[in-house]
Amino acid sequence: MNLRGRPKCNFLHLGILPFVVFVLVFFGYLFLSFRSQNLGHPGAVTRNVYLQPRVLKPTREDVLVLTPWLAPIIWEGTFNIDILNEQFRIRNTTIGLTVFAIKKYVVFLKRFLETAEQHFMVGHKVIYYVFTDHPADVPQVILGAGRQLVVLTVRNYTRWQDVSMHRMEMISYFSEQRFLREVDYLVCADVDMKFSDHVGVEILSTFFGTLHPGFYSKSREAFTYERRPQSQAYIPWDKGDFYYGGAFFGGSVLEVYHTTKACHEAMVEDKANGIEPVWHDESYLNKYLLYHKPTKVLSPEYLWDQHMLGWPPIMKKLRYVAVYKDHQAIRN
Repeated sequence: MNLRGRPKCNFLHLGILPFVVFVLVFFGYLFLSFRSQNLGHPGAVTRNVYLQPRVLKPTREDVLVLTPWLAPIIWEGTFNIDILNEQFRIRNTTIGLTVFAIKKYVVFLKRFLETAEQHFMVGHKVIYYVFTDHPADVPQVILGAGRQLVVLTVRNYTRWQDVSMHRMEMISYFSEQRFLREVDYLVCADVDMKFSDHVGVEILSTFFGTLHPGFYSKSREAFTYERRPQSQAYIPWDKGDFYYGGAFFGGSVLEVYHTTKACHEAMVEDKANGIEPVWHDESYLNKYLLYHKPTKVLSPEYLWDQHMLGWPPIMKKLRYVAVYKDHQAIRN
């Protein structure tokens, strides 16, 4: 039998094999990259094209955009949401949103959730945590992909002030018990509000506070801090950076846990001494943030009352706004 031709044939096969492997690997990589980007895979990277930041051309010259401790203040025009969305999608971030719908305040829940679906963290995974004493009254709202609603049944209190102050206790308790395992960031919001424009990952940081719409242009002497030295919420007249609203704050779950736990413990100590701060949980929050500076500050775009304050030119957008209500009827 003549075997002379076989070595040549084997050599030919060995020469083709690396080429075939290269072609398979190359087209396999292209297919997986295309598939991961189309499925929103967390590891997918899209090369966004955007204007180069200009060091000598600030995006806003009419407002303060950086605190003395180097925390950014977020206004329209100070961020590129496409860049931020890409970064947070790579991390596969999940955001929790807590809201308390206690007693009559449950009537605000449907609008709150529906507007959140339109404007809050669109394109990201979200868990709504609804604290309520009326679980049967939680409305059915159609949620987008990757978004879910969890109802947490809690007790109510006779006075609205007690409902407000016990919010810190509930957030700290559930942060430790479950939020730490379920979400990466926690945003704490009031229910008697609505989202009216984009509120996205630009707000996320280790901890953020929001400038109160009634005080963002005022001096510290005008802030309604708790001024009684006997209170754990006490802030002297010559202290204070900003006045933060209690209706919108948040950050990493761990930092929200530390903040709300400290506020609750201060509340318990004051209550034992028969003291109730002037603005309840908001007073404790301002005291805490005076000595534990937030890593990001949101402008009043993220907390506004158009009925009382109109729409000044400095506000390019109104993102999270109060809804009209009869305070007396709702609270009693």
